[in-house]
Amino acid sequence: MSIVITGATGHLGRLVIDALLADGVPPAGVAAVVRDKDRAADLAERGVELRVADYDRPETLADAFSPGDRVLLISGNAVGRRVPQHAAVISAARAAGVGHLAYTSILGGPDADFDLAAEHQATERLILDSGLPYTLLRNGWYTENYTDQLAPVLAHGTVVANAGEGRVASAARADYAAAAAAVLTGEGHLGKAYELSGDTAWSLAEYAAEVSRQSGTAVAYENVPAEAHLAVLTGAGVPEPFAATLVDVDRAIERGLLAGTNGELSRLIGRPTTPLAETVARALGTL
Repeated sequence: MSIVITGATGHLGRLVIDALLADGVPPAGVAAVVRDKDRAADLAERGVELRVADYDRPETLADAFSPGDRVLLISGNAVGRRVPQHAAVISAARAAGVGHLAYTSILGGPDADFDLAAEHQATERLILDSGLPYTLLRNGWYTENYTDQLAPVLAHGTVVANAGEGRVASAARADYAAAAAAVLTGEGHLGKAYELSGDTAWSLAEYAAEVSRQSGTAVAYENVPAEAHLAVLTGAGVPEPFAATLVDVDRAIERGLLAGTNGELSRLIGRPTTPLAETVARALGTL
């Protein structure tokens, strides 16, 4: 039996593997499902088993899992193609007889009424219908969704969004990774859905103020109509379908759908979630 991480070379996947190894899981007990072995050479050097498979090629998933494995299905990043991708993984996991399938879903689950949630909701239904022992990790927004864009924010002195005065209870990717590791190594999580978010909700105006304070560069939050935000994103090279999804997420933020602070994430990881200021500082340190 292994703990198997799909999408293992992505940002979250690598952090989950880091968390597992830090928690004392032997490297030989961790398997990374990757499309490209070369991109995972560093994981192999640490003793992690590599299993080559591709969400878009279901036949490659036949050997990705073994009976009794504990599997983390990290949602794909190809918005619009994720349901068949996830279905292929779930089918392979069921055929292999895995002992536990955890899935990185979205905050709110079936109650989330914004576009980005639809593929997650469909995947949750597939998991429930599969009969597999499962845990749903309904992740809220990652703080890095904002801090990864600090360079253009500082260049223009503006955070542009259509989120109004809505608040975001974000957490760092490492927090969500630690929660996944806790579920994969612990007991009592089967059949549960966890609504995961940061301990503190903040507004984009507060985010802009924090960036200003730490960087010494004046940054303002500019709330714009949805159509104007869409134009900004597509003008910056974001494909229009994905830009429209981001604009719709901002509408959800304005409605308060990503502001919940129920404490489930901090309880799972046994510590407070990473404060906004800390993630901002880390991002500024890499510029």
